[in-house]
Amino acid sequence: MIKDDFKIIKRLYKDYTVKHLKKIIIAILFSILVAGSTSAIAYLLDPAIEKIFINQDPTLMYIIPFVIVIAFFTKGISLYLAKVIMIRVSQELKADVQKDMMKSLISTDTKFIDGIHTGKFISNLTLDVTLLVNLVSTALLNIFKDTLSLIGLMTVMFFQNWKLSLVAIIMIPLATVVARTLGKRITKATRETMDTSALFTKRLVEIFKNHRIIKSFQTEKFEHNRSSADIKNLKEKAIKMTEIFTRNTPIMETLTGIMIAALIFYSGTLIKNDELEINNFFSFLAAMMLAYQPVKSLATINVGVGQGMSAAKRILPIIDNKNLIDPNEDKSIIDFKNGDIEFKDINFNYSSNQENKVLNKINIKINGKKMTALVGQSGSGKSSLLSLIPRIYDPKSGILEIDGQNIKNVNLYSLRKEISIVDQNVTLFDDTIFNNIKYAKPNASEEEIYKAAEQSMCLDFIEKLENKYQTMIGENGVRLSGGEKQRLSIARAFLKDSKIILLDEATSSLDSETEEKIQRALDKLILNKTTVVIAHRLSTILNSDKIYVMDKGNVLDSGNHEELLKKSETYKNFYNKQINKH
Repeated sequence: MIKDDFKIIKRLYKDYTVKHLKKIIIAILFSILVAGSTSAIAYLLDPAIEKIFINQDPTLMYIIPFVIVIAFFTKGISLYLAKVIMIRVSQELKADVQKDMMKSLISTDTKFIDGIHTGKFISNLTLDVTLLVNLVSTALLNIFKDTLSLIGLMTVMFFQNWKLSLVAIIMIPLATVVARTLGKRITKATRETMDTSALFTKRLVEIFKNHRIIKSFQTEKFEHNRSSADIKNLKEKAIKMTEIFTRNTPIMETLTGIMIAALIFYSGTLIKNDELEINNFFSFLAAMMLAYQPVKSLATINVGVGQGMSAAKRILPIIDNKNLIDPNEDKSIIDFKNGDIEFKDINFNYSSNQENKVLNKINIKINGKKMTALVGQSGSGKSSLLSLIPRIYDPKSGILEIDGQNIKNVNLYSLRKEISIVDQNVTLFDDTIFNNIKYAKPNASEEEIYKAAEQSMCLDFIEKLENKYQTMIGENGVRLSGGEKQRLSIARAFLKDSKIILLDEATSSLDSETEEKIQRALDKLILNKTTVVIAHRLSTILNSDKIYVMDKGNVLDSGNHEELLKKSETYKNFYNKQINKH
């Protein structure tokens, strides 16, 4: 465990702390001034009492108080500057860690995203990062500041009387043992609180995403009760953590009282035997009282370290997540010619269970600049097949080629650049219509965006909006209809102008009038493009050059519409159910 912790600390230093080393060193130098001035304050009490109160020296009556004020001022300014520097460092560290987490999230495989909950990631990104930064910045500063202060004050104490110092030192291990015991408990309580907080965040995200479902099923009371229970649980965990954290206060105060009482008793004996002057005692006592805070801080520092290490163990695996799909940045750019796509012995499944195959020995040829359709029942593997073309997922075995090139051996960016996806679940951003279209090509001109909107038949609803292209559409386009969102998705595809178009149920769940508009837009989009269509309604793919009939991850039949009506019972049944009933 210690070895693993050392690796984490080394990693944090190398990746994050070292770039801020100059600022940290400056903060440490100020901490040295804090320690020095604190020790000076304790030391000056000896001559102050002796020269002013005992000897009544009129000169030192003015000088020593002035020097004490200077010492306190130096301590205050140094402590302020050290904290300001480390606050800035901590915020920079926080930004660095969050940037790395977001970079990992954005670039990671979809498979990883499928296995992580939004709420948990948010908790990692906010609460865990804060704990980690406290470990790197706050704990680091406190260790230096409090250690140096303690060394300085202990030096003053030994200078005044070594016997009393030994008595005081005996109490330090006791305080440390108590703090370590409490530290283990609070680390556990913190972990429980963080887990509970993550669950609550998950619940909050789900309420936002499923608000319409909650309304339609009238489960407001159920969700209120459930969220109230989560809040209550979080409150109890937080109270428990705080209570454990504050338990050290009465214990530490009691230990301090015992130590002072013991010192007073022993000091009385030493003074009685002429082994200690009264001024030495008060100077010693001041040093000891000033040493109380750094001792307390150092004794409990393991709590913050434990919290930070636990947070690091949750955060670093996210940052270190390795993409299974190699972007092949050093590989050659794919050479598109005709846009032929060929699946050779493709096997695919979403889990490690090889028996649960989604696609089984798929061998199909999609002709370039033609329209190919995939039909079959839900769960037959159509969407999975489509997702392999832009390498959203990779097959477990087999080869997928475009124009004779294995797509695993080409630059991933160049591959995806030539592929556009329009599916039934349109993803839009809480931004303007203009920026949502522009997302497909960030460097596009205004003319290109307006042309894409016109080609996708978006103008008829955009022009009716008060702010036209600058209309904010809400989270995931909540202020738009299903058909309007779909047309924006098609506008993106027009703007991207890719050589391969993938249509996944692009016209499902739309009324006939809207479907007709979208179909006209799609007809323009796919012209002279390699097009693969998953159709909910067979009427939209009757003119396909080739149709593949799928069932349970297998290709049952292939051919054009007329051929399949003659030789495929499965396709014929589809057709009869959808066409003849009208």
